[in-house]
Amino acid sequence: MSEPALMVFVTCPPASAAAIAEALVQQRLAACVNVLPGLRSVYRWQGQVESAEETLLVAKTAARRYAELEAAVRALHPYELPEIVAVDIARGLPAYLQWVEDSSQ
Repeated sequence: MSEPALMVFVTCPPASAAAIAEALVQQRLAACVNVLPGLRSVYRWQGQVESAEETLLVAKTAARRYAELEAAVRALHPYELPEIVAVDIARGLPAYLQWVEDSSQ
């Protein structure tokens, strides 16, 4: 594998999750997006403690595609300030990581 892969975590309302996940894969910005429903988030927003039902998206992508992936999520996401957090994949099955690279072109 020539460059690092990333796991990108995005929380969103359940009604938006499938559309965001499918767009990322269709546009080849992510090789795969796991859609994990049933999340309850508790957070501080504009001085208030809030809570919401959310869905967690876990996207696997080539690091070089991150900026485009982030822009796509921001364009599709209904929140003013969406959670978009990326972490490097330090290790993994080499063939899987190569597939992530190949599928995110």
